[in-house]
Amino acid sequence: MGSDAVELCAELIRFDTTNRGHGDAEGEREAAEFVAGVLAEAGIEPKVLEPAPRRANVLARIPGRDPSLPALLVQGHLDVVPADAADWSVPPFSGEVRDGYLWGRGAVDMKDFVAMVLSVVTGDFRPRRDIVLAFVADEEDRGEHGAHWLVDEYPEEFDGCAAAISESGAYTYHVPAADGRTVRLYPVGAAERGTSHLRLTARGRAGHGSRRNDENAVVRLIGAVHRIAAHRWPVRLTPAVEAFLVRTGEALGVDVNLSDVEGALARLGPAAALAENTVRNSTTPTMLDAGYKVNVIPSAAQAQLDTRVLPGTEDELLAQIDALLGPGVEREFVARQPPVQAEVDSPWFTAMADALRAEDPQAVVVPYCMGGGTDAKAFSKLGIQCYGFAPLWLPEGFPYRAMAHGVDERVPVEGLRFGTRVLRNFLGNC
Repeated sequence: MGSDAVELCAELIRFDTTNRGHGDAEGEREAAEFVAGVLAEAGIEPKVLEPAPRRANVLARIPGRDPSLPALLVQGHLDVVPADAADWSVPPFSGEVRDGYLWGRGAVDMKDFVAMVLSVVTGDFRPRRDIVLAFVADEEDRGEHGAHWLVDEYPEEFDGCAAAISESGAYTYHVPAADGRTVRLYPVGAAERGTSHLRLTARGRAGHGSRRNDENAVVRLIGAVHRIAAHRWPVRLTPAVEAFLVRTGEALGVDVNLSDVEGALARLGPAAALAENTVRNSTTPTMLDAGYKVNVIPSAAQAQLDTRVLPGTEDELLAQIDALLGPGVEREFVARQPPVQAEVDSPWFTAMADALRAEDPQAVVVPYCMGGGTDAKAFSKLGIQCYGFAPLWLPEGFPYRAMAHGVDERVPVEGLRFGTRVLRNFLGNC
């Protein structure tokens, strides 16, 4: 047995690895050195790589029993989003255990997974295939000092990796069935919407605010933003979402008609929350910037859109946005990361499901598409099939989806131990 996952996670939480974005981060080096030390003590040789001072990443490769098999990448990030201690019931970097939970920023996003993996690989562990470990910086910003940098500068470190596992999947989701049973779903991430942050710039004629101006950049921008926000994007079922709807419907004993997706979602009850944001693209206005004085009509006005795009639909989405912009408005990318899509029916997925059912025989394992994004967007560029598989047992009623980036982030102690057992099974035998 390796070190206890709960103790490791508490230690990791105590490193304040806050990433405020735009290069403003702290503590990643100390956390990386701790992880490297844990690995080194177990006889695993780590590499610590820094693209910039104190923005540290840890890599290691554990040889498998069968070198002819493709390798598996296990990747997780060490940074966390900010936490305002005034809002929390416990100090957010205390790593305190209370009421059966481990509390602290990063407890579910995603120092829990890092701790579980470390607990597995530092024990009596000899995997069937090579396991490549990547514990990275900067996921909570743009990955420029973490996964994306590693993929660009050190792609050879991931040679032979056919698949990867990481955050946002394989946790218990309790859902009432049609016959009164409670079904325990375990959604495994098999896809992610892409991230295309767009800047809209409207241009016009500057002038005095008291005078008529039919080329007002602010008015042009408002019109474009309104048209885009009001547009109802059509349903586009990707393989992961379609499989989720069908298999979840079967497990719950409800009829799922794929020609009526809205009706199907309504019949899935609480499980619909796992798919409702991924049956279509989204374009959400989030930022506005115009003018410098109230009595001056500016010559330009800008807005930014958080645009999320399903696999295979980006060209269609951008063409529709262009049609909605109107005269005098142009768009450009602020950030652009493509969607991710792995095989829904694959030996990897089967092995994940088997490992979950070995610990919970009633587990119903279904694929799903993540509405947001992870570092899978970087590693998928290397042709690696990326899955969200960070197993946790969660009690009924636990607000897991509110934990990541939320106040009083915490994870059940028994959930961590369950996840460690599942990972030990999967990583050792897949």
